[in-house]
Amino acid sequence: MAIKRIHSGGAYEPKIGYCRALVAGGFVHVSGTVGVDGSTDVVGQCKSALGVIEKALGDVGASFSDAVRVTYILPDAADFEACWPILAATFGDNPPAATMISCDLIDPKYKIEIELTALAPSA
Repeated sequence: MAIKRIHSGGAYEPKIGYCRALVAGGFVHVSGTVGVDGSTDVVGQCKSALGVIEKALGDVGASFSDAVRVTYILPDAADFEACWPILAATFGDNPPAATMISCDLIDPKYKIEIELTALAPSA
């Protein structure tokens, strides 16, 4: 089985030694993703992170409708509710199984990190 790696060019990828996403075992595994557009609020960072994830999924022919599992990680659990409308609109009629965890992130400027697993398109 071949593994396909997708790199986004993010600053942390070469520093830590990971890729944005990879396709293996019939799934697309997207690494924890933070907002990269300079937004300082949780809603802007959530939208930005989803944009990065959407591009990674699109690079392999998948979309949010293929998502089967998502994990939301926030330093402040109280911030999560502000993201709910964005997440509901993103996943629509195809919501994945989900978990929200509250813990510190790699840099205090980040308010949310999103990790996602999706079904890979058939070859």
